[in-house]
Amino acid sequence: MPSSHSPASRGLWSLCGLLAVVVPAAPLAAQQKPPETRQEPVTDVIHGVEIVDAYRWLEDQQSPETRAWIDAQSQYTRSILDHLPGRETLRARIAELVQVDQIHAPTMRGNRYFFMRRTAGQDVAVIYMREGHAGRDVAIIDPQAMQFEGEVSVTLMAVSGGGTLIAFAVRRGGDDQTTIRFYDVDQRRLLDDALPPGYYFGITVTSDDRGCYYSRFIPTMGSRIRYHEFGADPALDREIFATDVGVFASGRLSSDGRRLLITAGRGALGVGGNELYVMDPRADSQPLPITTGFLARFFAHFTDSDHLVLRTDYEAPRYRVMLVDLATPTMEHWTEIVPEGEAVIQAIVPAGGKVLVVRLVNVVPRVSVYEIDGTHVRDLEQRIGSIYDASWDWDSDEVFSGFYSYNVPPTIYRYSVARDSQEVWAGSEHSFESDLYQVQQVWYQSKDGTSVPMFIMHRKGIELDGTNPTYLTGYGGFGANDMPGFSALAAAWAELGGVYAVPNLRGGGEFGEAWHEAGMLANKQNVFDDFIAAAEWLIANGYTSPAKLAIGGSSNGGLLVGAAMTQRPDLFRAVYCSVPLLDMIRYHQFLVAPIYVPELGSSDDPDQFSYLLKYSPYHNVKAGTEYPAVMFETGDSDTRIAPLHARKMTALMQTATASGRPVVLRYDTGRGHVADLFTTKTIDDLTARLSFLLWQLGEPLGAANQ
Repeated sequence: MPSSHSPASRGLWSLCGLLAVVVPAAPLAAQQKPPETRQEPVTDVIHGVEIVDAYRWLEDQQSPETRAWIDAQSQYTRSILDHLPGRETLRARIAELVQVDQIHAPTMRGNRYFFMRRTAGQDVAVIYMREGHAGRDVAIIDPQAMQFEGEVSVTLMAVSGGGTLIAFAVRRGGDDQTTIRFYDVDQRRLLDDALPPGYYFGITVTSDDRGCYYSRFIPTMGSRIRYHEFGADPALDREIFATDVGVFASGRLSSDGRRLLITAGRGALGVGGNELYVMDPRADSQPLPITTGFLARFFAHFTDSDHLVLRTDYEAPRYRVMLVDLATPTMEHWTEIVPEGEAVIQAIVPAGGKVLVVRLVNVVPRVSVYEIDGTHVRDLEQRIGSIYDASWDWDSDEVFSGFYSYNVPPTIYRYSVARDSQEVWAGSEHSFESDLYQVQQVWYQSKDGTSVPMFIMHRKGIELDGTNPTYLTGYGGFGANDMPGFSALAAAWAELGGVYAVPNLRGGGEFGEAWHEAGMLANKQNVFDDFIAAAEWLIANGYTSPAKLAIGGSSNGGLLVGAAMTQRPDLFRAVYCSVPLLDMIRYHQFLVAPIYVPELGSSDDPDQFSYLLKYSPYHNVKAGTEYPAVMFETGDSDTRIAPLHARKMTALMQTATASGRPVVLRYDTGRGHVADLFTTKTIDDLTARLSFLLWQLGEPLGAANQ
């Protein structure tokens, strides 16, 4: 670290700061050689272009040769990571940051509040209930206390209208497929009913507690919405709605159970547009279409059973708010209550007889309150961060939501719509000293001149001398907003004197659908250009240098850093690439990946094949190039993005790189796409990631700086 920094005088870091060792990256890397990987070239001719794949055999996840290869790679990775000086000090601090109380906003039903909570000493979250606003929290579903087999976590899925029955998902390991179970709250007993393993969405319990509607997504078929009567065989559940392949559907009942609202969206996050239907679930009738055939998105909520309030980008790329009378539900009868403006409408919350509208003003949330006729009532406080996990009811005065930022740990607030008052409902004791750090927003120019914002967090008073270890991460896809949120990774990085940076890349939804479309399909290269330009800005403005710059991303963010390191290997020193898409020519042939085609395209289409091949990380690795150090991460239980991407890319880059820097694969056979379900695994994952990156940047693993 720069000599201008001195060890902090507080916390675990100060106790171990004198023991920290700066590990020279090159000597240790030179002592390690990855296992050799057999090449068996397979040649495809696609749209007249010859594509050679030397590691196609690694796609077979269960073959004995692939399993042996995974074991050899894991042993190689452990031989490097397990012996880095200062690693245990780093792990201890990460454990302090992770092992804190975490609580979600509650679901309200009468006088009962249901919520997920994980205390500092628990490995997984537990479902709790509180009787009354100030009542005692009672654990009702504790996966570690129940007789579930294996490594299990649970998620609250639905609560009946009277708060007498809950539905929850049981997840084994990291698999996205879950089993749905039901619990009688009054009698404190688990029902015998269990929906078999699958991808479930939109579970909603009937008002008489006799059954539930649920949606199950089947990758080869689409979604199926069915009705399950408690006590009956799930194999006999009545099907009421079905979609084509690649379409997600979910249902939600009005509070009185008179109407079922069905939302059906094409592609991941509905990027191909979605449709709305409504039906009377008590009658033997067909769902009535409200919107069909539009390449637009509609996010609807019941007020009462006769009206919907919805947010849509139809003829309003930054969204507007509409009121729908279900007596005449077609679009020509809708009433606009909040028009489109300069700021994107991110969410709406119909509660307490009013509509709360969350806008993003240059990626900073601002909440405004409106009457149902569109009359503006008030604006609430605006600050850099994220509003998340909101829960509400139209007939209730209470709105619960969380707030956090990179330097602000999560807190759940209770807001009274009528009194315009807010109080803390739940927080946690945290050892991160927020006041020592600052978050700022900067703007920079991308390759084509587009102005892009970026959030930066670091310790106050750092010197911009180009020597700060910097972690740059991003997402840029599927219209998802990349908002500031607290993470143990960002906190630990900043405590170690680092800079944490997140640009709002095109492909996200921070500035509406036009911003999203500028980074999807044939425009995907804009996302990579935005990310590379962010790195160049950080270097030009003295935050860091290529030798001190690490990048990281997961899922679509893994594709992002994969493209960045193959296009500009000179710009980065170390890369973390988790559960990534990397072979963009074959990605759509595996697992649920067809749902990504509306966003990314498919090599089956000759025009889309052309741009996919141009940026596909796996097809743009060039032998003899001095690539950064890379850690790939995946696992067998990822049923969302096939682990074959990371396996093949690891083998290819280990052979191709001429830098002498390590290319490692961290492969957890139990790991799924979502990595933070278990506290112990989260600590292990963050320790491995930070150890690898800090080692490669030549930074100590166990001392804080200020």
